[in-house]
Amino acid sequence: GLSITTGSGRQLGTMGIVSKKLRKMLDIDMEVYYAELSWTQLMKEIKKAKVTFSEISKFPAVKRDLALLLDKSVQFSEVEKIAKDSDRKLLKEVSLFDVYEGKNLPAGKKSYAVSFFMQDESKTLNDKQIDAIMKKIQTNLEQKLGAQLR
Repeated sequence: GLSITTGSGRQLGTMGIVSKKLRKMLDIDMEVYYAELSWTQLMKEIKKAKVTFSEISKFPAVKRDLALLLDKSVQFSEVEKIAKDSDRKLLKEVSLFDVYEGKNLPAGKKSYAVSFFMQDESKTLNDKQIDAIMKKIQTNLEQKLGAQLR
């Protein structure tokens, strides 16, 4: 099974798949998963953690997607870092929702479909602001990774 640990390495539990041998002994045909948590250790860790809350923004988030043609060697973490470095204030999240490698792409290339979530905590973003952020992200990805829009 897998160990569930804290960032500092303390074990909180285990999880995994029950072995075929044990399932056969119990006359179970289907896969069975298990998880065991040490509630005592988990509660100790929770008490140590500093819990902070932030108010949910009253202003809407905006999502924009880009399909990028990149070298196969480029990792999503590089795309994410460059995007976040492009706008640290309004860009809240960058997520990869599709990877394509195959037909209709040049040799040595892959396609990433990426979502960018932007939000201002003090006002509603307008198209001009959103377009400026996306243009900056696109330019930085082109210059630093050789990315092309698909």
